[in-house]
Amino acid sequence: MTLSIRTCAIVLSLIATTTIPHSLFGQSQPAFEKGHNHHHYRLIDLGTFGGPASYFPNGLDGFFNNHGTAAGWADTSTPDPYPAFCFNPSCFVSHAFLWRDGSLKDLGTLPGGSSSQAFWISQNGLIIGNSQNGEIDPLIPGLPENRAVLWQHGHIVDLGTLEGGYESLGSAVNDRGQVVGIFNNTIPDPFSMIGDGYQARAFLWQNGVMQDLGTLGGPDAVAVAVNEEGQIAGLSYTNSTPNSVTGYPTQDPVLWTDGKIMDLGTLGGTAGYPTGFNDRGEVIGQSNVAGDLNFHPFLWTMAGGIQDLGTFGGNNGTTNWINNRGEIAGKADLPGTLPQTHDGFLWRNGAKIDLGTLPGDSCSNAYFVNSRGQVVGTSEDQEYCFFPDPVGQHAFLWEEGGPMIDLNTLIHPDSGLQLTYAVAINDKGEIAGFGVPNGVAAKDYEQKGHAFILVPCDRNDAECDH
Repeated sequence: MTLSIRTCAIVLSLIATTTIPHSLFGQSQPAFEKGHNHHHYRLIDLGTFGGPASYFPNGLDGFFNNHGTAAGWADTSTPDPYPAFCFNPSCFVSHAFLWRDGSLKDLGTLPGGSSSQAFWISQNGLIIGNSQNGEIDPLIPGLPENRAVLWQHGHIVDLGTLEGGYESLGSAVNDRGQVVGIFNNTIPDPFSMIGDGYQARAFLWQNGVMQDLGTLGGPDAVAVAVNEEGQIAGLSYTNSTPNSVTGYPTQDPVLWTDGKIMDLGTLGGTAGYPTGFNDRGEVIGQSNVAGDLNFHPFLWTMAGGIQDLGTFGGNNGTTNWINNRGEIAGKADLPGTLPQTHDGFLWRNGAKIDLGTLPGDSCSNAYFVNSRGQVVGTSEDQEYCFFPDPVGQHAFLWEEGGPMIDLNTLIHPDSGLQLTYAVAINDKGEIAGFGVPNGVAAKDYEQKGHAFILVPCDRNDAECDH
């Protein structure tokens, strides 16, 4: 594992893999959907820059703002010049993009760099991501250096590194221009959170200056999100001693506020991490429970501390997003023999709503809830539930009262794209996700999938026919 990864969300999934065991508005009305009116949508296939795939991040989904502007990355037709460290599963050079007002803009790379990615855009248009810079990391033979970058006013800014390190990775930016992420230094670390053999440290960058945010006493920490109040959510090792079950030091979710680090604790296990954060300072995530064999979703608040959100009677669960009203989207296992199926949930007012699945499917996962309580995610049949990790098959929308509806039934039938994942919905009701062209299997979305945006329109509107 190296820093040449696709998103900060993937950094977190790599951490989870090594520390937490996995079992892991129009008036049109479809005939089967009695009593519920849903918009139809105009599908915008964002395409690529000549290569096979385009990408949105899936996790910490701040890539799509309330102005309908999105940030991501797309393949070019050029094979990746570093095949031992491919930037994407497709192994093509990729460039970060900005989608706005119907056009896809190539954001480019740092001078000399081949690939870049963008995966967070603030409400006022600041974009955070990563770019190769044309140099090779002297500590890891053949690895291209990656730097956290900020796009502002049409320019790319290299945020640099600290403590002699060669790699950095940005994760989020707020409207104030505060950027958080991770960098590595040159101190060997067998438990490196980014898997490259060197210490990983959390950073805050503002006004041109990067600072190390420190740890809970262990060697590593990661900053994953920053809210509009300047609070930062992340994770940190608390010590350097590996746990007998996980094989890694104790890892706790943390909150940096007013320059101080706060340990948010766990649900009894020795590993936890955040998956979302809102402007009220509420942190959601996933934590091992006692014994470190299973993990549950959690909510942390300043007043109530860490709270186990539980499952649907199964072993495991996780969270994916929290809005500023405190509503949470996630998934949780159902009871049964292993491997257990899971349903997406919406947590609000102290209770989980089981969103179910689409007809004929066995599993679902809720990725995002907007301020209107609209939830989007993916639903899949038995094969894709566990292949080899769950793979999205049918993108869904859930609105008040449910049930969920397949978004493929709300677009023109000749769209040419099967919508497999819906991963963000803004407060205008516009939806972002990714799918696969006709004839491509859902499991191949990372190699051949396309990013898309859905814009609500009335079924009788001419725009719905395009």
